[in-house]
Amino acid sequence: MTNTALAGANTAPAAGRRRKAAAPAPTGPDRIPKPSQGWYRVPGTDIKLRRVTTILSQGFPKPQLVFWAANLTATDAFNTLPALVAASRRPAEKEAAYDWLRKGHIRKKDERGEIGGAVHDVIEAKVLGTPIPESFLTDDEIAPYIDHFLRFVEEWDVTFEASEMTVGNYTDGWAGKLDYLFRSPRIAAALKVPADTLFVGDTKTGGELDEKGVYPEAGAQMAAYRRAEVAWLPDGSQIPMPKAHSVGIVLHLRPEGYRPMPLKCGDDVYEAFLHVQQVAEFQRVLSKSVVGEALTLPTTEEKAAA
Repeated sequence: MTNTALAGANTAPAAGRRRKAAAPAPTGPDRIPKPSQGWYRVPGTDIKLRRVTTILSQGFPKPQLVFWAANLTATDAFNTLPALVAASRRPAEKEAAYDWLRKGHIRKKDERGEIGGAVHDVIEAKVLGTPIPESFLTDDEIAPYIDHFLRFVEEWDVTFEASEMTVGNYTDGWAGKLDYLFRSPRIAAALKVPADTLFVGDTKTGGELDEKGVYPEAGAQMAAYRRAEVAWLPDGSQIPMPKAHSVGIVLHLRPEGYRPMPLKCGDDVYEAFLHVQQVAEFQRVLSKSVVGEALTLPTTEEKAAA
């Protein structure tokens, strides 16, 4: 199912109105699609491609997130119980305390987002051969993640080919930004594939090592990126997506260590992603018109009029 949409309808200008001058064609990095409200707009065209992470969030069941949010709320409540009890007796503070408690999962996501962003910046520095920002190496919270990431690069002999690269599939109507493409002869040896095999990679910083934090939807996400038709380079030029292996690697990164986790992301997983895309499209469009208004029996007056 194609999920490509037009950014706006083309209409003839009203009589007497001047036709707007055409915008100059985008050049350089301005040619790279940018995400906005669940879509990627392709500059210089009317094409919109659905964002991969939006497709997965709307179409992929995530029951574990419900339990995660509930456990987080319960933990926050017990850790701040005296303050919550005191706030419950003061109407002026009660609403603020309630709001703080219910938004615990948002605070945690923002915290992880900061760590994930720092890791991505470090990967970008490795790809470009630029120095790692000193602030990351001295931050007590972020530094352990960076240390373990650099260990992963050294111990597994990792060479990055691309980082934070926008990719898209015009045929199936989606686009996204993959974490990185890389080669690792040691990972290749472990998977019994040629040493120069190209892998799709992703970094996850949640959960606990060897227990939770890496979920199947990561495979679906990498399967989509692997099946991209095009990729945009940093200078804005568009190239065919390089061919990557049907097993991707999620780097599970935690303060206590790291694990490279192989996830299937072949054509069968991509077919599942396309199914998820259909479910997400149902949620976005058709679901809003499925349920009609309740039926009612005619009133006495309506019966008489009939």
